[in-house]
Amino acid sequence: MSQRLTVLKTYKLFIGGAFPRSESGRSRPALSPSGGVVAHVSHASRKDLREAVEAARRAADRWAAATAYNRGQVLYRIAEMMEGKRAELAEAIDATRAAQRRGLSAQAEVTAAIDRVVHYAGWADKYAQVLGCNNPVSGPYYNFSICEPTGVVACVCPDEPPLLALVSLLAPVLAGGNTAVVVAGEQHPLPAAVLGEVCATSDVPAGVVNILTAPREELLPFVAQHRDIDAVHAGGITDEHAEILAAGTAENLKRVTIRRGAGAAGKAAPIDWSDTHACESPWWIEPFVEIKTVWHPASA
Repeated sequence: MSQRLTVLKTYKLFIGGAFPRSESGRSRPALSPSGGVVAHVSHASRKDLREAVEAARRAADRWAAATAYNRGQVLYRIAEMMEGKRAELAEAIDATRAAQRRGLSAQAEVTAAIDRVVHYAGWADKYAQVLGCNNPVSGPYYNFSICEPTGVVACVCPDEPPLLALVSLLAPVLAGGNTAVVVAGEQHPLPAAVLGEVCATSDVPAGVVNILTAPREELLPFVAQHRDIDAVHAGGITDEHAEILAAGTAENLKRVTIRRGAGAAGKAAPIDWSDTHACESPWWIEPFVEIKTVWHPASA
């Protein structure tokens, strides 16, 4: 009797709308809780990060120039395609983590992630009305505060929850008109790899979303130092990694936003990514837009 051969999938990077292997040729195994290999993922290098940033920069002007309504449509299409890949996303979430892990079940996490993308799809053409305004001034002028995208934003994702945290960091960045380079969670990279396949079939222009899988320790210093990354959106990182990002702001003035929850006595605590009150707000978009003030003469 012949024995059935199982061919494990190797997930590629997602850069510029394509699925390249790492230029270094490296990959690493994704392990089940029992230690078995369930898949392989590309191990991104510094050069892969550079190419992802270049792809994001090339796409930035076109994405920023798209109407806010159109950006909302694209985000909603991502949610639709996530719904179509619900089973695959849930399987990717459970493949590399212990069943007894606290928190959301895989199906519940996929549902929450889809809902979060839909939420920010709705904000795409509304946040400017909340963050911008017609300012009262003394004199025959109109004075407007107008929101503009910051540019290229790096999203540094925590290990848990692998899908919900990723979309919580990514969706407000895209809703604000920015392009993104995502550094996926290190321990559970498969949901991020599947999300790249979602983006490839979701009307997302090439380069708007770029996803890298690699140890956070390896890429974070280069994220902090890269002069063409305009901002960082991070969550679930260590104090040491937060210091690395802060050091980068001192050298190149990029804006760094680290999501943390509120603990006892005002101390930082791990954020509850399933908390809609904490994670669904136009103020999650605000760090990634610039406010331009326009003066215009008014008729007498």
